Amino acid sequence: MRFEFATAGRILFGPGTLRELGTIAGELGKFALVVCGSSSARTQPLFSAMEAANLKNWSFATRGEPTIEHIKKGVNLARESGCNVVIGFGGGSVIDSAKAIAGLVTNAGDILDYLEVIGKGKPLIAPALPCIAIPTTAGTGAEVTRNAVLAAPEHRVKVSLRSPFLLPRVAIVDPELTSELPAEVTAFTGLDALTQLIEPYVSIRANPMTDAFCVEGMSRAARSLRRAFEHGHDPAAREDMALASMLGGLALANSGLGAVHGFAGPIGGMFPAPHGAVCAALLSRVMEINIRALRERMPDGEALRRYDRVATILTGNKEAGARDTINWVTELCQALRVPGLRAYGVTESDCGTLVEKAAEASSMKANPIVLTNEELTEALHRSL
Repeated sequence: MRFEFATAGRILFGPGTLRELGTIAGELGKFALVVCGSSSARTQPLFSAMEAANLKNWSFATRGEPTIEHIKKGVNLARESGCNVVIGFGGGSVIDSAKAIAGLVTNAGDILDYLEVIGKGKPLIAPALPCIAIPTTAGTGAEVTRNAVLAAPEHRVKVSLRSPFLLPRVAIVDPELTSELPAEVTAFTGLDALTQLIEPYVSIRANPMTDAFCVEGMSRAARSLRRAFEHGHDPAAREDMALASMLGGLALANSGLGAVHGFAGPIGGMFPAPHGAVCAALLSRVMEINIRALRERMPDGEALRRYDRVATILTGNKEAGARDTINWVTELCQALRVPGLRAYGVTESDCGTLVEKAAEASSMKANPIVLTNEELTEALHRSL
């Protein structure tokens, strides 16, 4: 057995922890670049905490998936203003933006020098600026991962900037920040979190540390995702989902993902589809194809037994098997009103290109079994 584990330098979890931001940020720097969404009402508590700590700051708004050009603007702003700490306050796209900016400010050259797939893929050499990640959704776990996903519209693809230097110095996970999320956002981000717990658990790189995170996270998501969707102000449900999301981030960063995320990257690069919605549409279909392939080609393998354990965790039934996992997730997606991929413009004619791109995606390499192009095509067709 051999595995590696790395995560944010410090994790602060719990209701009201945002109020400690001023003290934490002040220990890391005095001039902050705050990467955030466009809602001033949402960011007011953050800026109030910084004002109380006498921290000078510059705001950099991010809307939707961060593009390469947008990140360049953020890097230039951080350099010109002399920022020495970066704070990301928002969903996964915002936090990825903050991590990318923090990493690129200290490393010379063009951003394409460091990007996978469309760039040179060089490693970052210099440590990033200290980054504080504060998620306001419960889905991506980006506050504890070492990569930033960026959109390259001209290439119709999403690519990663990846480095141990991108791990945030501090992650502040305050479940209260998610209480106002709309039901649809709760559903999509929550199903992304669930996917990021299931895929690392059945991954070929699963290990005892990440197993523990996945089991705990799946249990919490199973009991609270529907509750958070139906009763958004339930503090216990929001806390469960915030923790499930973070645990998924810890797991995926150290054990990898699978075919759902192998597809999600190319689909997100070619269509205006929210990442969580794509994962939600694919999850049950990909699991079904994986389980069938495992039964046909690896019936005595560990992955199939792990799918059985996933069923036990999600359903609460000790007699449940892999097939019950598919049924449970399918019923949950129906209850959360998850649309198929057609809702975002994906059609049968796109399947060939998407399968080709997905087969080469880094996430696909950790899938519990190598799927054929025919199997990948079937999974995608059935997710439309």
